[in-house]
Amino acid sequence: MMTLAASLLVTALLAAPLAAPALAGHHAFAAEFDANRPVKLQGTVTKVEWINPHAWIHIEVKGDDGKAVVWMIETAAPNSMLRRGFGRDSLPVGTEILIEGFRARDGANRANGSSVTYKDGRKLFIGSQGTGAPVNQ
Repeated sequence: MMTLAASLLVTALLAAPLAAPALAGHHAFAAEFDANRPVKLQGTVTKVEWINPHAWIHIEVKGDDGKAVVWMIETAAPNSMLRRGFGRDSLPVGTEILIEGFRARDGANRANGSSVTYKDGRKLFIGSQGTGAPVNQ
């Protein structure tokens, strides 16, 4: 019995460093985004990436100087988006939308999205749940 317990302990200790990169791969909301810096971005979709662990919406927004600025919006995982009724064809390039979310801590043109509103008024929740992100607005 002691030999089995010792073998299990050694196996667990040897496997722990292998599991660390997998655990570190997904981040908490507060590690990258600031709940005290909400943003509302009105713009045109330029690209949507359906990749794990999060889908990304790229939009072009007019800056204060009138020049186009590209923003990257992190959403929930593609599978979560699909379960909410948000499919690959939901945001074709050229679609005008309003995105609400929270700006990146480093000030980059990147945000964690909480909702997307279409011109016809439809609003969809696009945020990640269980990451520490503020509750849907």
